Amino acid sequence: MVSLQEQLMKAGLVDKKKVNKALQDKSKQHKEELRTGTKAVDQSREAAQEQQRKNAERARELNAQRDAAASQKAVMAQVVQMVQQHRQPKGNGDVAYNFTLGSKIDRIYVSDKVQQHLVNGRLMIVVLDGVAELVPKVVGEKIAERAPEVVVALKKPAVEQPAEDDPYADYKIPDDFTW
Repeated sequence: MVSLQEQLMKAGLVDKKKVNKALQDKSKQHKEELRTGTKAVDQSREAAQEQQRKNAERARELNAQRDAAASQKAVMAQVVQMVQQHRQPKGNGDVAYNFTLGSKIDRIYVSDKVQQHLVNGRLMIVVLDGVAELVPKVVGEKIAERAPEVVVALKKPAVEQPAEDDPYADYKIPDDFTW
């Protein structure tokens, strides 16, 4: 079997002087290691191991991102399925019901009965791809656990305690009062 040195010499890439110089350097290094008791650091091996560690870390990060995207996609698929299964009709659309979507005020047209359900908190509004859908409160809460950004937070008005000296305390203003 022909050694690598001989193959390089036949190919004309190195000459006899360079081969002898490399052998001498290797021998000196080996003797120095024996005398001092320390091993010479193989820089190419360390560089390769460092590169391998970096590649493994990058692969872990990419896998984590891929897993997070897949789980987010699965959650959105669950939300869409829940909305499709539990969608409630809006009625004939006589009454405009206003709600806030982010920083905008949006409106849907619902029947009087559906408006009462929304006001009383029995129905919730879920917005998927710009389309507002009505779902029961129980389903809306489950959706809010998975993806709170698609559920419109309907704030229940706090019951105000009238002042003690309020002359109109006995006269309540109805919630469904429209001007």
